[in-house]
Amino acid sequence: MSFMRRTVPFQIPLSGLFKDCSAGERLCQGGKPMSEKDKKPVAPYMAIGLSTVVYGIAERKHIKRNLETIEENIHAAVSMVNINIPVKAIALAEGALTGFTDEAFDLPHTLAVKELFIDIPGEETEFLGRLAKLYDTYVIAQCKARWPEVMDNRFFNTLFIISPTGEIVHKAAKNHIWCRERSCTPHDIYDRWVELFGDGIEAFYPVLKTDDIGNIGTICCSDGEYPEAVRALALNGAEVVYRPSEAMPMTGNSYPGGGGWMIQNRGHAQFNSVYMICPNVGPVFLHPKMKHPIDIAGGNSHIVDYYGNIMSYSASGYNTMVAAIIDIEALRQFRVMNLNSNWTKDLRTEIFRKMYEQPIYPKNLWMEEDPQPHEKVDEIYRENIRCLIKRGSYTPPAITFPGAKFQSGASSPEEEKWENIKALWDGWGG
Repeated sequence: MSFMRRTVPFQIPLSGLFKDCSAGERLCQGGKPMSEKDKKPVAPYMAIGLSTVVYGIAERKHIKRNLETIEENIHAAVSMVNINIPVKAIALAEGALTGFTDEAFDLPHTLAVKELFIDIPGEETEFLGRLAKLYDTYVIAQCKARWPEVMDNRFFNTLFIISPTGEIVHKAAKNHIWCRERSCTPHDIYDRWVELFGDGIEAFYPVLKTDDIGNIGTICCSDGEYPEAVRALALNGAEVVYRPSEAMPMTGNSYPGGGGWMIQNRGHAQFNSVYMICPNVGPVFLHPKMKHPIDIAGGNSHIVDYYGNIMSYSASGYNTMVAAIIDIEALRQFRVMNLNSNWTKDLRTEIFRKMYEQPIYPKNLWMEEDPQPHEKVDEIYRENIRCLIKRGSYTPPAITFPGAKFQSGASSPEEEKWENIKALWDGWGG
């Protein structure tokens, strides 16, 4: 490679180069967007990710206990952090409102819909909305929730954002769930989801665009196991991505901390030039009769900048926080001034298109049938593995051993019945 100065300027003809961009999106000389001359800059702000101790719920009313803990932590966090720069975003961990009762006890999906989970908007979001108004901040959160306008008798792992006025301004569903989660996903009712929202990436990965904290995208836990998720958000304009919570062993398989979860989030940030806000769940009481909570994640909350650098990290998850300055204007300058490491501009999209023509995980599984328990769903995963072997994507080992399987902690079928499990909450009002 030669680094000698060219005697003839090297130029790319601009004719047709911007044919897929509107006039307002094109850059004029000097790099200033032609349609944005009156746009005000976004001031740097502080983002907080909270880790809170959680009580698993058996009824919706039990959520109040967790909301009270969240409120205490918000008061403490803002009072400590806003002395630096104003706090404009507070992000909660996955499970912060409800814990993981449905997953831990493999509850029937429709039972959890009726007895455990929330409506958005609803009384829980009103509670958080009062805190958003009090501190003039956005609250970014997750909760399993009913979406009756989409489908009855289904709950979705739902990401939502509350504005400083206390309103719900963003709502999205988790698209990928881990093998012990009972949530319904848009892909599980794909035809209905597309009927309502369309089949563009914005239907599955919407982005909230604001003039005071930038453009915010939301995913959750297992969503981030797939590089396509944050890429989809970035292509939709996301500048800050919220990805709450991951558990062992994914958070503890490297030193000094964070495991594969942190590696993924740093990669997401670096590949897509986005900030990642990643609060992790605190210790969890699966039920109130436990003497001590189980620290399922080992802390490891973090915030990552658009270079992939860790800006804030906490080894503890016990009612604590991470906090960092988000500078949207710096990110925007980085994206438009740079010719090297703003990678999205270089995507050769055509060469990847055929990669996804053949499906792997079947769609519309729960359009007619209710979501099934862990042991039955395991067979879906095994069939997907067999499919990848047939295609040549996976090469099978020389000797096949028994693989992972669901192992119930109950000593008898009676113990697995909800009426017996629910007795663990007797006398506990939340």
